[in-house]
Amino acid sequence: MESLYEKVKFVEGENFVTIEDTGLLTDEELQSLAGKFVRDAKYDGVRNRTILVPSTFQEETVIYIKDLGFKHHDEVYFVRCELAELDPIDTERLSFEMVSLRDGEEGVFKETWRRAMEGSLNAPQSLNMDEQMKSVKKELGQGYVDTCLTAYENGTPIGVVMPHIEPGTKDEGRIFYFGLVPEERGKNKSAPLYKEGLHLLQSIFHATYSVGATSVHNKPMLKVFEKCGCAVTERVGIYKYSK
Repeated sequence: MESLYEKVKFVEGENFVTIEDTGLLTDEELQSLAGKFVRDAKYDGVRNRTILVPSTFQEETVIYIKDLGFKHHDEVYFVRCELAELDPIDTERLSFEMVSLRDGEEGVFKETWRRAMEGSLNAPQSLNMDEQMKSVKKELGQGYVDTCLTAYENGTPIGVVMPHIEPGTKDEGRIFYFGLVPEERGKNKSAPLYKEGLHLLQSIFHATYSVGATSVHNKPMLKVFEKCGCAVTERVGIYKYSK
């Protein structure tokens, strides 16, 4: 008989574990899974434990999860983009140069990523920058050097794009993180840069579709998704465990 752990997806990084893909569970199964997750000695030393709860679950299940010690952290929309339907990039107007860690400096990438997270409308990250970097390396393995891209414009780093194939899949593309540094926002660069990331998922990583997510409060990113042809698939609550 398939266990509850086998029915969902565990994403494990540096000092965090997240349970995803809970949408096909029943309310009773999700309650049981959450209780097992809290009691599992395997995760006693993990500082950040998170479970994703789609809006389709009953309120009594949410209350049960909260009673276990999980606190509501954020509400996000998940989106999907069929990469075969992407509009072509206007190469004559494209002015971004993408430099991966295979060719660039990790220090420049980390500083640009740090600045790209400043003032984010998504909920605050639980990890510091060094932990974020360790998590990328742990989750993606040696391929992380091709995922971590610094976007340059006229020789200046303006943002980061992190395309990759979701571990455990063959063709599900994701962008681990995407963002512009504060002074480059509001200049109509977000959608073109994100679209380039989607094209890289298709051409370099051989993904057939892309899954993305952002906070329901992040209206600018939701507009970027819309401009790039991404459709909302579900609304999900983010619940973090705290002892």
